[in-house]
Amino acid sequence: MQDAAVNQDLVQVEHRDHATLITLNRPEKMNALSAALVDALSAAVDDAHERRSDLIVLRGAGRNFSAGFDFGGYETQSEGDLLLRFVRIEQLLQKVATSPALTLSLAHGKNFGAGVDLFGACALRVAAPASSFRMPGLKFGLVLGTRRYAAIVGTQVAREVLTQTRTFDADEALRHGFVTEIAAGADTDACIARALEAALALTPSARAQLQQALAPTTLDTDLASLVRSAAAPGLKERIRAYLGA
Repeated sequence: MQDAAVNQDLVQVEHRDHATLITLNRPEKMNALSAALVDALSAAVDDAHERRSDLIVLRGAGRNFSAGFDFGGYETQSEGDLLLRFVRIEQLLQKVATSPALTLSLAHGKNFGAGVDLFGACALRVAAPASSFRMPGLKFGLVLGTRRYAAIVGTQVAREVLTQTRTFDADEALRHGFVTEIAAGADTDACIARALEAALALTPSARAQLQQALAPTTLDTDLASLVRSAAAPGLKERIRAYLGA
């Protein structure tokens, strides 16, 4: 099977036995999620599903995992175009969160917004000691990944962190359960090996049944919440005010 639909300039895909490793490959832009990168990631995850990979690993090239939504050139895009980009990101997050494969994300460096949401959509979430996370979406009125984050850390923690739109480090993320393990970059191969062992401990059928039992029933609600928040008049002005703050 060929990776013809996957833009290999934007993502690097490596297949190791039962695992698929997907690397965000825009290091010069801190792996910010452009429309093309989101499409490439979605295609890479689809390809991993077609291959029936037992483990899908997401990681970033360069200084960090992902800087989140790519605001470059937003002023030349219509609000409808921007809304569609946010919808495509939510669809990618849902695809990862409901994957029949075990999913592992590896974070390092400074991570923001939708990049943090992508990290959090995985079942296993490993961060380097110096990693940091910030979700500023509410600064420009966007509701993206909010329920998923609250489901992991609890409503009270989520409300405090998201209301303040503050940065939190790997240690705090570990205390709240958002990070499942802290590991230095040199140890990530061992993390991948342990994750693959865990994935193979269950048959694909058993893993699918577990995923079905645990899968959120709010996917349509999450998407609707995002659309309502992004479709409110003045999206570009809110983004402009946020970027100029």
